[in-house]
Amino acid sequence: MDHDFCNVDGARRLKQRIEEYWRERGYTVDIKLIEAGFVAAMRSARTDVRSDMMNGFPTRRESSNERSRPSVRGMMDVA
Repeated sequence: MDHDFCNVDGARRLKQRIEEYWRERGYTVDIKLIEAGFVAAMRSARTDVRSDMMNGFPTRRESSNERSRPSVRGMMDVA
């Protein structure tokens, strides 16, 4: 099955798709695959995809240290 994202291969494909999607838009996401083992209700093993995103959106840009620092050019020290 190509659309089964609960098994190891499907979860790995989903992880790659999410990372590529947000990387193309300038964001970094941390995604982990967690093997949950056999689930009786599903009658199979399950692999969870977990991330550091909040409400489906990344929490940081790819080069956050460069973009978040204000430019110091032209600033003067005030005594």
